[in-house]
Amino acid sequence: MTREAAYEKLNEVFRDVFDDEEIAVNDSTTSNDIADWDSLEHINLIAAVEQEFGMKFSMGQVVAMKNVGEMMDIILSQIS
Repeated sequence: MTREAAYEKLNEVFRDVFDDEEIAVNDSTTSNDIADWDSLEHINLIAAVEQEFGMKFSMGQVVAMKNVGEMMDIILSQIS
């Protein structure tokens, strides 16, 4: 899967989790960029991403992620 195709799927997950059709994430997007992205929604987001891509994040990966680009790197490394 290309990074672009993965971002199409990831954007849909973000739109579903945050109930906002206007969201468009990229490599530099952080929780500060999305109003409702708090710790509870982060858990929901991680679960939704895992389900969409058929993979699992480790706790260390979840804690270490600084932005959506790092999340995408992990996704692509696990589904490739």
